[in-house]
Amino acid sequence: MAQGRRWGRGSAWAGYVPPGCSSSITDTPWLLANCSPSVCSDISPLLKDPVAFKALIDLLEDHLRASFPRIDVIAGLDSRGFLIGPSLAQRLGVGFVLIRKKGKLPGPTESISYALEYGKAELEIQSDAVEAGQKVVVVDDLLATGGTMRAACELLVRLKADILECLVVIELKALGGAAKLEAIPFHSLLQYD
Repeated sequence: MAQGRRWGRGSAWAGYVPPGCSSSITDTPWLLANCSPSVCSDISPLLKDPVAFKALIDLLEDHLRASFPRIDVIAGLDSRGFLIGPSLAQRLGVGFVLIRKKGKLPGPTESISYALEYGKAELEIQSDAVEAGQKVVVVDDLLATGGTMRAACELLVRLKADILECLVVIELKALGGAAKLEAIPFHSLLQYD
């Protein structure tokens, strides 16, 4: 396991690495903030390994069932939240909704513009995606600086959803993204220092 990698911060899963998962997440160089080199965790190998992917969904499902007696909707962020969210929603017997980049959703939408490390972006959700008071978990593969996750939460708040938690596979702790979520509960399965 790579140095600085920890599973299940503050949970029953602390120290547990599902079979096949540690070798199914690779470190990949990428550019962040004015082209400074950084390391990003790539879950692509995990997605192509059915045993590791099942273990991932098992962990996410177990965490949510232990944490929340009722969940109405899983909201997935464009685009890797779309890979994890539907499987998790199906396991929980709840609906799945898309939070997408601007211009990708049909019908009336709510949109938000937000700052990225390297510019600006916009997210959208269909105006009728969730009903007021529905209990929602927001899912993505990675939390870096937190801007996209925060923007997604702001969209859900506009629709009067009750955000239970933001849930990610990997958190890059050094980038401080969890702090941008303020009072919204947050959980990550794997953290990099």
